[in-house]
Order: sequence, then C-alpha cells, then structure tokens
Amino acid sequence: MKNLFYSIYAAVLLIATPSFGQTWEVYDFSGNLQTKAEYQDLDFYGNSVCIGTNTDGLFLLSPDLKPSVNLQGEKILQFQKPWILVKGPKGIGAFHEYGQLALPLEYEEIQTYSNRLLARKGSDYWVFEKSSGKSKWLGSAEEALLTQNGQVILKKDGEYFLPLSANPEKPYESLKENKGNFLLAKEASGYGLINQSGEYVMEPVIDQLEHTKGDNYFGFDENQYLLIRGFDQSAQVRYNSYHQITKEGDLLLEYIHGKLRRVLEEEGILLDAVGMESVQLIDADLFNIHFRENKLGLHGKSEWLVSPNSDAQWIGMGNEGLFPALKNGKYGFVNKSGAWVIPPTFEEVGIFSEKIGTFRENNYWGTLDPEGKILSEAKWESIGSFVKGLAIAEAAGKNYLIRANGELAFPEGMDKISRLKEGVYLVANNTKKGLLNAAGNLILPLEFEQIKVENKDFFIVTKNKLSGIMRSNGDTFLSLNYSEVAIDWEEQKVFAKGLIQVEDPELPQATVPAKRKKGE
Repeated sequence: MKNLFYSIYAAVLLIATPSFGQTWEVYDFSGNLQTKAEYQDLDFYGNSVCIGTNTDGLFLLSPDLKPSVNLQGEKILQFQKPWILVKGPKGIGAFHEYGQLALPLEYEEIQTYSNRLLARKGSDYWVFEKSSGKSKWLGSAEEALLTQNGQVILKKDGEYFLPLSANPEKPYESLKENKGNFLLAKEASGYGLINQSGEYVMEPVIDQLEHTKGDNYFGFDENQYLLIRGFDQSAQVRYNSYHQITKEGDLLLEYIHGKLRRVLEEEGILLDAVGMESVQLIDADLFNIHFRENKLGLHGKSEWLVSPNSDAQWIGMGNEGLFPALKNGKYGFVNKSGAWVIPPTFEEVGIFSEKIGTFRENNYWGTLDPEGKILSEAKWESIGSFVKGLAIAEAAGKNYLIRANGELAFPEGMDKISRLKEGVYLVANNTKKGLLNAAGNLILPLEFEQIKVENKDFFIVTKNKLSGIMRSNGDTFLSLNYSEVAIDWEEQKVFAKGLIQVEDPELPQATVPAKRKKGE
C-alpha cells in the first residue's frame, strides 16, 4: 500500500443553483461573517477535525470549510484520535486526521491505536504502521486483538502469537491484556510478563500471576508470595513473603501465623499493626480497619484519616474534618481523633460541604451545622452538596434550589435542575429549559427546547427548532435563525447552518474538487 496524501484537485466555485445542500455561515468570535459554504451536513470531531457532506461526496474540510481531502465514503463510523474510520460501498477504511489514507475502504473491521491499525477481511488480518505508512499482512487467524498498549495478539489453532515481536511464530498457551502496560503470558513453564515490544520482562516461571493496579501484579511461586512491578526492560519483585497473602478483590492482606498483621498496597506494606482483626475496603484506597476491643479507624492511601480509637462500627469518607460514622444502627459524625462530634442519632447522614451537613429522619432530609445544630427541618426527599451556598433538593418529584436554612433560592420547583461545571444551573420544566447563574438568578428564561453551555458566557440555544447563541447578560450573539450551530474553540469560529440557501458574491465561497476524467 502506498503512503499517499490526497492532493486537492483543480477546484470550481459552487454554482448558485438549487441543490440538496444548505448554506453554512462561518463567524469569528467578534461576530463577523467570514465565509459561506454549502453542505448537507457538517460534523465536528474534537477541535481539529471537521467533515462535510455534499452532493459530490464526503470531505475532510479546512478551517474555512473548503474540501481538502475526499474521504471516498458514505459516512463516518468513528473518530478515535488520530484515526477517522470511513464506511464506503465496499467496506471500511481509515484516514489519518491530517488527511493521509491509511487503509482503503475494503475491510470488514478496523481496530485503532495511536500509531497502529489492525484490519480484518474475512479471517485475514493486516496491520498498518503510522511510522512507515505501510501495511503488512499478518495471515489468517481465528481472532485478533489490538491491545491497549499497541501490541497485536493473534489466535490460531487454539494458540496465541505476537506477530509484531522478534519471534512471531512463537506460540503461547495464553496471552491476556489488562489495565497495565504488560501482557500476562502463560507457557508450560508458568506465567510471565511481556512488554510492548513483545519481549519478556519477567520470564514465564511464576506459578500464579494476576494484575492488581497500574503496572503491578500479584504472584505466587513455589512457597512464596510476590508483589511485582513491571518496567520496560525488566520486572522487579517489590515485596515477597513466605507468610500467607490473600487477595480479595482489590484488598491484599498478609497473615503471620494465622493472624492478620499487614495491609498491603501494590508494591509493599501499607500498614503493619498488631491487633488488627479485620479490614474492609469501602472505596478506592480507603479502609475501615477493626482492632481488638471494638476499636475502628479509617485509613487512606498513606495515613490514618481517623485514628483507630473510635467505638463506631463503620466510618465513611468525610470532609471538613468530619466523617460520617455508624453505631447501633444510627449515624453521626466523628473527627480525626475518632471522637464523636455529632452523636449517632440519625437514620443516615451525608458529608459536609461548605460547613453544611445533611441528615435523614423519617425518610426525609434536612441540614445541620458542624456542631449538630439543625439548620432546616427534614422535609426533602434528597439534598445534594452545597456549592456557593446553594444545593439541589428534591420533593414530590420536583427539584428545588435551596439555601442552607432550607429557603428557596429560586421560587419555583422544576422537573430537573442540574449544576453544570461552568458554575451555572440548567433548569427544565414542561419540556422547556432555562438557565440560572451561581446565585440562583435567571439568566435565560424557560422558553428554550435545548441549551448547550459552551462556557460561562456562551450558550447555544434552540427555540421553535431554530438555534442561535446567547450571552450570560441576555444579549444575542447569533440570532435564532439557524437549524444547527457549532463552535470550534481551537480555531475560534462559529458555524451556523441556515434554513434557506443564500449566496453573497462578496463573500469567499467554498470549493469542491473537480472530478477527473478516467485516465487523467
């Protein structure tokens, strides 16, 4: 296969005659109209790839909407940076986002990696290397996998092979990928680890081996337990023990003479303490550790979050120095030393946010302060976390925006209120949407079918099936006259699809490639 970039052929202006296309207008961020182009559809992938469809085909477009590469197909199946997978009449092909044709449109399946493609046609497989720009036939196989670290695994006649390694004909009993950067390989001699180049970084001599987290693995060999870390050239045993180590999900525990002694992390000892009776993993890197005399502590990745002095039966992750805790079926809060700050008298509690906690009584939620004083009665079905003094609460199927004392920050109940990362609230009622600012004040009225918040001051809105752009002060940046609006933040351009084809001879017009005659 040749490594070609499609050149742009001699171009002709779009002729202002009726067509199936619609006019797209391109504006800069100052609101100035820059150009127009006619396409049935424009699709934006990330901030760098724009693809247009018109009566002449499917094209990769330049920032000014001019066709730069004919994608030769009917539709885009997938954009997985940097690869564009295209479906054509004869099959699937792949283009690089810069326009290079990597694989012709003739395959049944294509798997992607950052610098590599794996393609299938029937039971035959090919690999395309970005570095060389060439494809290589790998032969026939029962199945093949392009792993998350870019390695290719072939399965043939029940055996597994690494066709891109230095020894492509070497068979393995098993090759499995995991969330680390190394393959777990099994041969008759045992388990080993293989790097991205297909070479062993740990020879296959381990009796048992499984992945734990990152590039770390847990193994057993003869009569010792092993914690192993994979590196590009050679794996290292980071911890070994002749005492029993058990793995229960993500929890690693070491027992000495039958008694629990150590909590292990991926590469060694997290906690070595006498008197431990049991350990409960309650969240990622978060442990409830029970000691003798009914003492409990909360341990994190590297330290005690709550000292093991508490008589609580369960302690959860907290905030602002207060941790939800359970005793005798009731919840309260303990501090870092394990002492009760708010006694366990509630059916349930949530974590504090902005010095405001939540509690549940008789199946309804209220708020309280860090000393346990009730700020608002329990009358809500749920209360979210507080941000800048406001939280989203629910009652009788409606959402409300409330303050710490339970007062309404916005007077109406909504079908849905959502806090967005831009610091505003999207509200919806009776199929209509509006927007509130961080103080709960209305920015956009409840009259839109759709609102897409691009940033704190740029909102794409749709009303009566027409779209435009509005600002946070209520001003209109782009009037609601378009069937579709999109924004390219990298190029700082706004694309708007008009309802009626319009031609302005004073504006530059996008061009399409002139078709070549056969033999040219």
